Amino acid sequence: MFRHLMLVLSALILLQSLPAAAETPANPPTETSVEHKTFDAGTATAAYMATMSAAAVARSNAYFEGGYWLVLWDAVAGIGCAWLLLGTRLSARIRDFAERTTRFRWLQTGIYAVAYILLTTLILLPWSAYEGYFREHQYGMSNQDLGAWLGDTLKGLVLALIFGTLALVAIYAVIRKVGKLWWVWGAGIVLAFFILQAVIAPTYLEPVFNNFYPLPDSPLKQQVLSLARANEIPAQQVYEYDASKQTTKISAHVSGLLGTAQISLNDNLMKRASPEEVKAVLGHEMGHYVLNHEYKGILFLLVVGVIGFAFIAKAFDRLAARHASRWQIRGVGDPAGLPLLIGLATVYGFVLTPIVNTFSRNIEIEADAFGLNAARQPDGFASIAVQLSEYRKMQPGPIEEFVFFDHPSGWNRIHRAMVWKAENLDTPDIKAYDATHHGPGSPP
Repeated sequence: MFRHLMLVLSALILLQSLPAAAETPANPPTETSVEHKTFDAGTATAAYMATMSAAAVARSNAYFEGGYWLVLWDAVAGIGCAWLLLGTRLSARIRDFAERTTRFRWLQTGIYAVAYILLTTLILLPWSAYEGYFREHQYGMSNQDLGAWLGDTLKGLVLALIFGTLALVAIYAVIRKVGKLWWVWGAGIVLAFFILQAVIAPTYLEPVFNNFYPLPDSPLKQQVLSLARANEIPAQQVYEYDASKQTTKISAHVSGLLGTAQISLNDNLMKRASPEEVKAVLGHEMGHYVLNHEYKGILFLLVVGVIGFAFIAKAFDRLAARHASRWQIRGVGDPAGLPLLIGLATVYGFVLTPIVNTFSRNIEIEADAFGLNAARQPDGFASIAVQLSEYRKMQPGPIEEFVFFDHPSGWNRIHRAMVWKAENLDTPDIKAYDATHHGPGSPP
């Protein structure tokens, strides 16, 4: 299995060396009706792309392509951590300590879970610091000093201790109860915790890291709320949050399940974007809500989770049969085997990267189409795509995009916006926009 894994790793890394499709667009340029043959979607797309300097493109490409290697090294770090805990029998010693501490099985699992989360966080802290702090500063993406970053890391650790411990206690209780079918129920428990997190995150989890406050009244706010009402999104308020204390990146989301909804955008977006760009972004985010992408994500997670747990169960039995005595683990119901379960999950998640990214990319394409039709801001959408180029490669090769992109490439997003504009040039709002704006996507 290790040999097969290394072949997959090598293939994925080699993909980054494939040349980007710079000369042949993914879709042919689209012209409008006879009256507007001067407007060409391909030409307008090229005009937006030309607003990026060569230095900006090189920096964006370097940052994003470096992320390909992070996919590999994240997996290596996770597998290495699992091997360390098993090979040194540290995992078994933690279990033995828990068993000496209490006779209650659920409490033994809880003690082990707390120790495991604390220990793995400490082991992986140098790598986490490089990936989340030093590398982000290297590319100008972070506004945090080291103390603030460590503070957020500590907050994340506390949440992991709470939810991770509860999840592990539940999973191991199920494993001991149902025996061989534990992997079916295990997938269900993980899904249940995912849904719980999605429900409580906007109100209880996200405010742990950022302050949320109502966006001051303005014509833009009323337009956003009007857009929400027009699409039956039950939100009465628009919230801004102070992401600039952490990052330079722009972001927004419309979150909520079971009839709830919260519209949130970060202060970077408010400071850097025009009203047209803000409406384009929120139109896209509303698309996720209206098109039930969160529910589709839950269903996808269920399918992927059940398959993954089945793989983990089978692989665990094989490896435990060979190494149980050396690692001092007693079976799948033994918490000391948790590093092996996590290591196998890491392998599964790594191999699944192109599939997960393709699912994500497709729902992002759907949200793009919804946002263009709802907000009707093709130039705002295109110009915000250029801003996103600060940390997303704009024009990858097709295989590169398939494997590594969880969003459509910037070129594709701009081109689709310009195709949409080409089909709507005769509408009053687009005519009015072009009469007052003369940006890259405006007809001559």
